[in-house]
Amino acid sequence: MEIDPFIFRLSIFILSIFVGYYVVWSVTPSLHTPLMSVTNAISSVIIVGAIIAALAGTENTVFNTSSIFGLLAITLAAINIFGGFLVTQRMLAMYKKKKK
Repeated sequence: MEIDPFIFRLSIFILSIFVGYYVVWSVTPSLHTPLMSVTNAISSVIIVGAIIAALAGTENTVFNTSSIFGLLAITLAAINIFGGFLVTQRMLAMYKKKKK
């Protein structure tokens, strides 16, 4: 009896959604800013890999599957990085003393 690879990968994906949900919502607010910095670093690594994937095509084909997915990965990772910086700035502003 052999497990279908698609079902195996789908079950891992669904389990990772649940684990990620519980990990993110159990983080205390004081740890949120360092975790956002780590996710920004991970997204920057994703952008480097996406640039490599976007440029993996040949000279004859400009829009092939790898370049389209690479461009999509670059766009989503860039949105994640800039959003992470905005959230980090907002969290740090919450810890500043308010002027009277």
